[in-house]
Amino acid sequence: MSSISCGLVGLPNVGKSTLYNSLTKNSVLAANYPFATIEPNVGIVAVPDSRLEQLAELFPGSKIVPAIIKLLDIAGLVKGASTGEGLGNQFLSHIRSVAVIVEVVRTFEDNNVAHVNQSIDPKRDIDIISTELALADLDSLSRRLGQMEKEAKSNPKLKHMLELTQKAYSLLGNGQQLYTQLNQEELKQLADLQLLSTKPVIYVFNVDENSLNNKESQQLLIDMVSPSPALLVCAKLESELAALEDYDAKELRESYGLHHSGLESLVIAAYKTLGLQSFLTAGEKEVRAWTVRSGSTAQEAAGEIHGDMQRGFIAADIVGFSDLIMFGSWSACRSAGKVRTEGKDYKMQDGDVVEFKFNV
Repeated sequence: MSSISCGLVGLPNVGKSTLYNSLTKNSVLAANYPFATIEPNVGIVAVPDSRLEQLAELFPGSKIVPAIIKLLDIAGLVKGASTGEGLGNQFLSHIRSVAVIVEVVRTFEDNNVAHVNQSIDPKRDIDIISTELALADLDSLSRRLGQMEKEAKSNPKLKHMLELTQKAYSLLGNGQQLYTQLNQEELKQLADLQLLSTKPVIYVFNVDENSLNNKESQQLLIDMVSPSPALLVCAKLESELAALEDYDAKELRESYGLHHSGLESLVIAAYKTLGLQSFLTAGEKEVRAWTVRSGSTAQEAAGEIHGDMQRGFIAADIVGFSDLIMFGSWSACRSAGKVRTEGKDYKMQDGDVVEFKFNV
């Protein structure tokens, strides 16, 4: 899993490009009119992980290689996008490639930034996006179902898939989101259909600075999209913070009572939503974070580094991050009995520091 891909979506003028700029520290057009973004802007961002800097202190001269996350700033969707309104079909196709949808929802008032629907109404805006994604999927499924019904008559093995596809069509027709209504096995079976509604959604409410400490209004927004995860971010503030040195940005952020940057908050939410975790490798050449799914075995984790490691896997020497920091070196950890040798079926834990043994 070389990187996670997150697609920033939303109506025009909700602050997507401003947020994208601050998260990636890139500079793309953030204009006050619809469709300022036609092709998606793509940013590769280092996943914040303070453990890497601490490990690097134990291995002077080592290169720090963080895990990465891919952010796509996808053009604003409008009502009717599923039927091609506002280049909607093109924009919807960009969403199919991402692992998680990050829906930016505007809650701030600003007379200088026009809202495409002339007023601020988060619930309405969320419903518009959800409806357009569902309509696009219904169109795909209606065309697929006709073919599947014919195929199932001559091949009984396809009956289950036909029934699952019919179930998905019915759920969408009743205004239900497939990701929250189907189990993981059903979602996996539907993966080849590339349905937009099978993707998890993280809602990012773009609030003004005064709302960052308003717990009551924040809770109302969180409840609006529950059980989906929700973040409260001020894109304007994040943009200002991105222009500052790290120390100054940290000080200003804390003055607003914020413990994480917008990027850190998004990464935490994405990892939790997608069921991901990081393991670490540390040596004289580099210290590095690797992303795997929670529950991955040691042999599967080895494959993230190189296929030969997975095929020729023998064992994994593992030490906890905190133990390695405390004792200061692999050799000291071995002397203290803190290094474990695990087999191929060992379930990796977040923060495991690993040395793989393999033979090819």
